[in-house]
Amino acid sequence: METTSGTVRGTRRADGSEAFLGIPYAEPPYGDLRFAAPQPRAAWSGVREADSFGATPQRRTLSEITTIPEPSIPGDDVLNLNVFTPAADGGGALPVMVWIHGGGYVAGSPASPWYDGRSFARDGVVTVVPSYRLGFDGFGWLPDAPLNRGVLDLILALEWVQQNISRFGGDPERVTIAGQSAGGGAVMTLLTMPRAQALFRSAISVSGVPSDVPLEGARQTALRMAAELGVPATAAGFASVDEAALIAAQGWGEDMTDNPGSRGILRAMAKMDGTLPFGPIVDGDLHPTDVDTALAEGRGADKPLLVGATLEEFGSFFASNVEMFHDVEAAEALDLLGADAHTAERYAQALSDLPTAILAGRWVTDVMFRERIVRWVESRRSAPTWVYDFTWRSGTSGAAEHCLDVPFAFDVLDAPEVARVAGPDAPQSLADAVHAAYVAFITHGDPGWERTSSTEVNVEVFSGGEEPADGYLSARVLARRAPRPTPHSPAAESAASTDTAQKA
Repeated sequence: METTSGTVRGTRRADGSEAFLGIPYAEPPYGDLRFAAPQPRAAWSGVREADSFGATPQRRTLSEITTIPEPSIPGDDVLNLNVFTPAADGGGALPVMVWIHGGGYVAGSPASPWYDGRSFARDGVVTVVPSYRLGFDGFGWLPDAPLNRGVLDLILALEWVQQNISRFGGDPERVTIAGQSAGGGAVMTLLTMPRAQALFRSAISVSGVPSDVPLEGARQTALRMAAELGVPATAAGFASVDEAALIAAQGWGEDMTDNPGSRGILRAMAKMDGTLPFGPIVDGDLHPTDVDTALAEGRGADKPLLVGATLEEFGSFFASNVEMFHDVEAAEALDLLGADAHTAERYAQALSDLPTAILAGRWVTDVMFRERIVRWVESRRSAPTWVYDFTWRSGTSGAAEHCLDVPFAFDVLDAPEVARVAGPDAPQSLADAVHAAYVAFITHGDPGWERTSSTEVNVEVFSGGEEPADGYLSARVLARRAPRPTPHSPAAESAASTDTAQKA
C-alpha cells in the first residue's frame, strides 16, 4: 500500500480485513528533534513491513491503577499509527474513526488488544490508532520549545489521515475522532481548537478529561522538576536527563491510598479534583482557551458530538471496600473529600439511598468526569449532541468502572484481559448495542436515540439488562456548585495567585 512517505505491507486477517501496524507518520522525536514540533516522516525506499506494532512513547505504565492492557514497546521511532480496514482497495468511501488512547497524558499505548479495529472493519469502518508524546516530552513547559507537543503530534497524525486514508479505503471527509479518558479529553481539546477544525467531521468523547493546564501552572511544574533534577529549565537541560529520572521527577503514579484508615483515604482522594499535572496547556495560541470557555463561545458547535461515561468510573475501590467506611457518615465523607457544605447537603440528599463508600466513589467519579458532561451539554445548547451512560457493573469489581466500556465499544469481549476486568459473563448483547451505537454515529452522525436540546438532556443508558440508574442526578447537582476559578487565557493567569498556579 502506497503512502505519502513510501510503501507499506500489512497483514490480511482470516476474516478478510487488513491490518497495517506501526506506520510512522513523523520523524523520531529524539536527538535534534527532542522537544521539537513533530516533523512529517521523510520518504523511505522499498517496502516497509507493517505487520507488528511500532515503538511506543509509553515507557512506564500506570500499573497501580490501569485497567486496559497497554504494552510498552521499546525504541525511538515512537510516532506511528495502526490502521484496521475492511479492505485497502483505494476506494476511499468508508467512514473513519481515529481513536486516541487514554492514560492521563503520561501513559497509554496504541498497541492495546482492546483497540483492535477488527469489529469496526467488519461493520464497514476504517480505524486508525495513533501514538503521541506523553508526560513532559509531550506536554511539559519549556521556554525554548513549542508547547503542546503531544497535541501537535495528534494534529500531524490527523493530517496524515487526510492525505493517506483513501488508499486504505477510508473517506477523509468522514473522519470521526474518538477517545477515552485522557483520549476523550484530547478529543474535546481538538473539538474546540481552531487549527484542528478541518481535520475531522464529528467527535466521540468517552470519560473525557481535557486537562486544560494553566500556562503558569505548567511553568511552575517545569521549574520544580528542573530544580529537583539539577538542570536548567530549558530543552537542552531536560534532554540531558536520563529518561527514567525524568519520568520519576514527573511525580505520577503514586499510590493515593497510603494514608491509614478510611478517613485518610478520603483525604487522599480529595486530591482527585479533576485537574492533572500534564496535558494540553492553555497557551493562548494553539489552545487559546479552556474547553468549557470554548464550548460556551460556540466552538465545535457545527460538529456532531457523542459523549458518555461509566456510572462509577473511579468507584471500584469503594465498591470493593464498603465495610471499611461504615463508621463514616455521608456528610463527614463529603467534607473530607473537599465538598462545600451546601453542595454536600444537596449531593448526599440526591444519593441518600447509597452507603457512604458508594457515595464517596460517585463523588470522585463526578468531580473527575461526569459533571463535565453536564456542563458541556448545556454549553453546546442546540448543537448536535448525544449522551450515554454505561451503568452495567463488572462481575469482578462490582462497579461500572473506568475503562469498562471500552471493550464493549470495540466489541472485543474475547480480547486478552477483558474477562479479568469484566468478569467471565460479560453480555455480548451489551457489546452489540454499544458498538452499534458507535458505528451508527461514525457512519451517519446519529447513534440512534434522541439528541439533547436546549431544554432537555436525553441520556441513553447501557445497563445490560440491569435496573437502569439515573446516574446524571448526582452529576447535575455537582455541576451546579460554585465553579472553581479557572484562568481562561495567559492574560487572565497573570492575576492568578501563586497558590492557585501551584495547585494546578
